[in-house]
Amino acid sequence: MAHSRSAKKRVRQTIKRTLRNRSRKTRIRTFVRRAEEAIAAGDPETARAAFVKAESELRKGVSKGVLHMNTAARKISRLARRVKMLTAPPSNA
Repeated sequence: MAHSRSAKKRVRQTIKRTLRNRSRKTRIRTFVRRAEEAIAAGDPETARAAFVKAESELRKGVSKGVLHMNTAARKISRLARRVKMLTAPPSNA
C-alpha cells in the first residue's frame, strides 16, 4: 500500500485513468463491431457509414493514448478493404 501523499495520489490517478481508458476501449470496440456487422450484412451504405464512425473512434483512441498508432492504422486498413469489397463491382481477373 502507498504510504506517501504523492504515492496515494498516483494510485487515485491510476484508478481514474484506468476507468476512463476502459470506457474508451469499449466504445472503440463497439463501433468496430457495428462496422463489421454491417459488412457481414452486405449493405454497402450502412457499412460505409459505420466504417466512417469506427475510423473516427479509432483515430480518437490514438490521440487519447489508448491505442497505438500502428494498431489503429491496421484495423482501419482492414475495415476499409472489406468495405471497399462490398462497394466495388466484381472484377473478372
